[in-house]
Amino acid sequence: MPLPLRAFLLATLLLAPLPAAATDTPPPVAGPAPAAAPRPWSPSEKAIAKGSPRARVAVPDFTALPPAPLLPAGLAGSVRRVDLPPGEKLVALTFDLCETAGEVAGYDGEIVDTLRRRGIAATFFVGGHWAATHPERFRELAADPRFEIANHTWTHANLRLVDDARLAREILAPEAAFAEAGWQARSKYLRFPFGACDARSMAAVNAAGMAAIQWDVSTGDPSPFASADMIVAETMRGVRPGSIVLAHANGRGFHTGAALPRILDRLTAQGYHFVSVGDLLARGRPVVTPTCYDSHPGDTDKYDHWAALGGRKPSTKPLAAPERPFGAPATGTAKPAAGAPTP
Repeated sequence: MPLPLRAFLLATLLLAPLPAAATDTPPPVAGPAPAAAPRPWSPSEKAIAKGSPRARVAVPDFTALPPAPLLPAGLAGSVRRVDLPPGEKLVALTFDLCETAGEVAGYDGEIVDTLRRRGIAATFFVGGHWAATHPERFRELAADPRFEIANHTWTHANLRLVDDARLAREILAPEAAFAEAGWQARSKYLRFPFGACDARSMAAVNAAGMAAIQWDVSTGDPSPFASADMIVAETMRGVRPGSIVLAHANGRGFHTGAALPRILDRLTAQGYHFVSVGDLLARGRPVVTPTCYDSHPGDTDKYDHWAALGGRKPSTKPLAAPERPFGAPATGTAKPAAGAPTP
């Protein structure tokens, strides 16, 4: 056989794949099926239904919740923004999903779809009542790795004015509602309704293991008179590195869906990156104030007009930290009501 042909045959044999060796190793097992894609939304979901029968949801039993972890040092008080290292341009977009008793608030899928399509991280402050009337949408948000879930009380009550039993319910019932919807975590953060707090309610929130997250930029979107142009302008006027931006995705952000893509475009062009509240806190030093407000101290006092109807007067002095986990019944007292319809 000519030498070149012999070399060619030898090379062919050496390079040919060997037969598979016998083995007892089983074939690889397929991983878990991916989560189902979120259900497409309809603009009708954005509508708010006052007096809807669906609003008659029971308060979940929150007395059996496991103890919450202790609040990390440096987070007691009202967190407004985060001081970042020089050169870092991060901002946290937050969206409230609040709902009062006697209504079914909306779900603004236009906002959520924009965030998903662009891969934008965001934090949703979810009311417990909203989660109870929108369990499917809550599960979709909680399952999305881009989104962070936080607490926005049970029925958006002014926590400056409620009694102790109602205060416990507003803070802890959402955690029970989230668990009933399938979320197996605990909120690390709570946002006060109306941005209004006092020493008593702040102590209660912090004792429940949650940091109170305020904002330093409000989009002004709950006003139907705030156009998309106005929302964009107000947001861009206030944002700086470390900002926490307030908006709404419960049907009360009337033009937020139209404004959001423009806000994302402009901030991205300026070099900003979008992170959750938790990631923002981890990147710098939280700016904490002893009280809550919108743009300047005292501007949320206007929501205390309900005190004239027999509500509790806001406290003015700091209170000592509770000696028992917040919400746990004291010896000889009845447990806070659970399972009853929302007041």
